[in-house]
Amino acid sequence: MQFRENNLANACGGALDIGFASLSYIQVGILGVIQGITELLPISSTAHMRIVPALLGWRDPGSAFSAAMQLAALAAVVSYFWRDVAAVSTGSASAIRRRDFNSPWFRLAVAICLATIPIGLAGLALSSVLNSCESPLRSLMVIGVSSVAMAVLLAIAEVVCRHRRNFDQLRLRDALIVGVAQIGALIPGISRSGSTLTAALFLNFRREEAARLSFLLGLPAIALAGLKELWVLYHAHIPVEAWALLGFGLLVASISAFVAIWGLMRFLERFSAWPFVIYRAALGIFLIVSVQAGVLR
Repeated sequence: MQFRENNLANACGGALDIGFASLSYIQVGILGVIQGITELLPISSTAHMRIVPALLGWRDPGSAFSAAMQLAALAAVVSYFWRDVAAVSTGSASAIRRRDFNSPWFRLAVAICLATIPIGLAGLALSSVLNSCESPLRSLMVIGVSSVAMAVLLAIAEVVCRHRRNFDQLRLRDALIVGVAQIGALIPGISRSGSTLTAALFLNFRREEAARLSFLLGLPAIALAGLKELWVLYHAHIPVEAWALLGFGLLVASISAFVAIWGLMRFLERFSAWPFVIYRAALGIFLIVSVQAGVLR
């Protein structure tokens, strides 16, 4: 009990936001389920990590929690796309040994690396703002506006694009465009999967192929963000109890993330992204109105 009281008082005492340390296992478990589902759906996990605690009167778990939880998404994506991940790893290594730089697996590996550069640079540049306590980027108004903005962009992609291209038609230019779009993931409410999926749709990829492209190109960014956050938390010397909470959240989020990616791939094989457009728009409008009315702060 003393640990929780101290952390509730000190979670924002320094530059790093570790609000999750003052939550209970039940609260972290609930947030883990929500994080796992929303991380891989185009509806913004970070937004829900701010909204749910605000509605329930819980402490904001903090950006460090959201970033570290991306390792759960990493585990789910690698598990679901294991054949692709293994093929890229072994195929590109074999191509390098043969000096076959036209190999499709080598080109895909290059595309994945290329797509990671923009968000890597942007993440380093904005690190101090993103992870600080009371970061302005985590305000509910910012989340509301960005949710509506992404809803509009996703709607335009559904209306004007042809959705005919397959994954094997990927070009390096496409990877760079999706990589630049991935920078939007740094703004709560935009969503990494939402921004990259929308960019892939604008490039006329089929919906399920756009989702596959979004996940595979985002693997290094997800891994780097999660591992970087664990490194930061390690050097922050957070208590053992906080590590236990984080580990529990990761386990729960990993299971729910795998279910989410399985459902999303099957949904996009049969339907459009309009339900996500409607959900994002409704969520954003609700937040904007609630903040303006003083219902949420």
